[in-house]
Amino acid sequence: MNGSNHRMDGPSTFPFPTLGGSWADHFDLLTGLPNRGDTVIGNDVWIGYEAVIMPGVRIGHGAIISSRSVVVSDVPDYGIVGGNPARLIRTRYEEADIARLLAVAWWDWPADHLTHHIRTVMSGTVTELEAAAPRD
Repeated sequence: MNGSNHRMDGPSTFPFPTLGGSWADHFDLLTGLPNRGDTVIGNDVWIGYEAVIMPGVRIGHGAIISSRSVVVSDVPDYGIVGGNPARLIRTRYEEADIARLLAVAWWDWPADHLTHHIRTVMSGTVTELEAAAPRD
């Protein structure tokens, strides 16, 4: 349905031409609708039970989406959002630490290295995670 968009300028929003038959002759009524773009979900994102993420939203790395939230706008890296519409409650880390976490990008580590450092990844500090990062 064209990027989850629908007409709002007529009496009905129903996309009759998608049902085919003689209605398919009017498919032009469904073209040219705005496209909200891709929905992008970063690495290590927690999406709570029954959360809804609308088309075109970008959810940053390490974000947390509260249960039953309706996400209609972008969520920053390591942001915590909740509600309908979802609003930023807080960030998980200070801005400087978020930059450090993004630079470490533990989700790109080789599986064996990640396995060896899983305790640090799950419960360590940002400094400990930096120290555990693979060296080139």
